[in-house]
Amino acid sequence: MTTASNDRFARQQDLVPAERLAPLLVTVIGVGSIGRQVARTLAAIGARQMQLVDFDHVEDTNRTTQGYLVEDIGQLKVVATARDIARLDPSIAIELIEDRYRPKLVVGEAIFCCVDSIETRAAIWRSLGHRIQFWADGRMLADTIRVLVAADEAGRSHYPTTLFPASEAHPGRCTAMNTFDTAEIAAGLMIHQFRRWLRGQAVDAEVSFNVLASELVVGAA
Repeated sequence: MTTASNDRFARQQDLVPAERLAPLLVTVIGVGSIGRQVARTLAAIGARQMQLVDFDHVEDTNRTTQGYLVEDIGQLKVVATARDIARLDPSIAIELIEDRYRPKLVVGEAIFCCVDSIETRAAIWRSLGHRIQFWADGRMLADTIRVLVAADEAGRSHYPTTLFPASEAHPGRCTAMNTFDTAEIAAGLMIHQFRRWLRGQAVDAEVSFNVLASELVVGAA
């Protein structure tokens, strides 16, 4: 057994290149079901500068589907998430944008788009797609996850093909939208692609996972 280290990153040093991650400003747009887990995981793996963008407040149902706490109810989601991150590492610099994404916002080099509207995704992509280094979009409905990444020419070409009119979106039943475990899996898949990008490895433009059926598909279906 190896001797314990006081360096909290000691067991991931070969998996997450700190020299690439530390200088990056990472922007998470939407800190709901997936975005909150993305933000917390980014903090855990060593992001030093984060930007959280969301206008919404924590509701009681968010304790079940998003992992917020009783004391978070009524608070802005960005505030509650930042407080969670500070408990893990108070030295992380966090900028809170208590609003919807606006085109005038100066964002980071890496974007995690975790909004719940296809129209909003499309608008954000039109605004940012041409000027960022890494883009990850997490989509989820019930037990189905879809993660889309644009970090190279193939991904940037493929991503616009996944956008469609809101009228074509599957509404689903309000009682079967998502669960916390599925949100954590989706966030994990997004962070996995981010770590590959940080390490200079090829990323997957699309990953789909049907959790209920245990079916994982890499690439467009």
